[in-house]
Amino acid sequence: MMSSRVLLLNATFEPLAVVTAKRAVLLMLSGKAECVEAALQGAAFRSENLTIPAPSVMRLSRYVRVPYRRAVPMTRAGVLRRDRRSCAYCGRRADTIDHVVPRSRGGTHSWENCVAACRPCNARKADRLVDELGWSLRVKPAAPRRSGHSLLVLSVEPHPNWEPWLGVAA
Repeated sequence: MMSSRVLLLNATFEPLAVVTAKRAVLLMLSGKAECVEAALQGAAFRSENLTIPAPSVMRLSRYVRVPYRRAVPMTRAGVLRRDRRSCAYCGRRADTIDHVVPRSRGGTHSWENCVAACRPCNARKADRLVDELGWSLRVKPAAPRRSGHSLLVLSVEPHPNWEPWLGVAA
């Protein structure tokens, strides 16, 4: 239960981050946050003198100003989530990322040049171009559109309990 994830909302109910359950309990104990939605009926953290319900969604007591980020950072997990873990070449389940124009040929490590790929396709493509193999991309890679919760959605699989709260920022 301590390794479970908790959605942390700003005081204005905007999604802010995803934290571990341990961090969530520490925020609640210090009075910096309150539980908005419990994880499971009866799930709780207990000590000798205190019982705290296990949170699924919690809200900060005070507003935290978040610096504006122009672009969503490009990560392996973000590419896999953007492409819905589907191989850009064959459509099977993807578990790696591939550079459409290989870095050895001047390709960049960017949203527009990286796609999700299954291991067999990634190995078969190696450092060649898609045209050289006669392959085609199923979808043209692009940077994800920025929304209020895009950073959260790209970083971790959203829990079903979080849907109402993620919709606030959309």
